[in-house]
Amino acid sequence: MRFDVLTLFPGIFSGYMGESVLAKAIDRGLIDVRLHDIRDWTTDKHHTVDDRPFGGGPGMVLKVEPVVECVEAVRRQDDEPGHLVMLTPQGRQLNQAMVEQLASRRRILLLCGRYEGFDERIRTILEPDEISLGDYILNGGEVAAMAVIESVIRLVPGVLGDEDSSAGDSFSGPDRLLEFAQYTRPREYRGHVVPEVLVSGDHQAVDRWREENRRQRTRQRRADLVE
Repeated sequence: MRFDVLTLFPGIFSGYMGESVLAKAIDRGLIDVRLHDIRDWTTDKHHTVDDRPFGGGPGMVLKVEPVVECVEAVRRQDDEPGHLVMLTPQGRQLNQAMVEQLASRRRILLLCGRYEGFDERIRTILEPDEISLGDYILNGGEVAAMAVIESVIRLVPGVLGDEDSSAGDSFSGPDRLLEFAQYTRPREYRGHVVPEVLVSGDHQAVDRWREENRRQRTRQRRADLVE
């Protein structure tokens, strides 16, 4: 699976790409992440990517020409033009169902915003899939792009050591409930003891306990998912 990240700050991703599950997936050829600096598609000597908004107001706006030409050029690098995602607080909020849809793609382009946002003509011309992490504002789309990559690669076959490890995750499966409580050694710590059923060896009883625990935790913490 290929990700193309279009950003003004590609250096932000250097440490992220060299660690943990993503680094191993890249080394094994399961995931390909390519970084593209939007400034490379500017035409002036100062590599200007933003300008003041028409009509006045604070801040700067990402210019239409370098962004559109960057996306179009990157798309032409492969026979598969890819699914273009614009990271913006105005997009639909990312959830696990959307992650599953994205994971079915062979190539995803992640367009990272900065400053006061995008010239509206970028949306009109490119018609991206606009995605938000939630109802809050980040300094740019780079962290959001990392979140999309992190969530999607978990569903790519072979990336995780155990193929079943993502099946019981929170928000996964047909019921979208939260994950059950997890415990490991020691069995007792500061008076807190692991539930007896989990060390009973009765796998059916464990499955029943976990299912009930999922529903109880979801009712307590995210009643909207039960409804």
